Amino acid sequence: MTTVNEIINCTPHAIVLNDGRTFPVSGNVARVSMAPSFVGVIDGILTYRNEAGPITGLPAPVEGNIFIVSAMVLDANSRCLRPRTDLVAPSTGNSSTVRNEAGHIVSVEGFVIVGEFVA
Repeated sequence: MTTVNEIINCTPHAIVLNDGRTFPVSGNVARVSMAPSFVGVIDGILTYRNEAGPITGLPAPVEGNIFIVSAMVLDANSRCLRPRTDLVAPSTGNSSTVRNEAGHIVSVEGFVIVGEFVA
């Protein structure tokens, strides 16, 4: 288990864990722009590959802090030349994710990482 100073939510909405812990929005929203790159036509349908641009809105690393970001930002970070190791995203893809009657996520069991994790 990793001990941290602070977990900072850099998404535009509160993150709630199944155990009731809540991470309110911090005011910093990490985002990544996507630029479509034309790759061809499939059965008459224009087809593109999205290329990730730079990540914006992410605070500088602070030793002992973890930053919650979206899965898209986490994925873009993993493709960076020097990926950060202090980022996590809500774990939305498992059976313990709680959803409301409309299918919206209410809470998650924990976080996911990409690559090595060092907080």
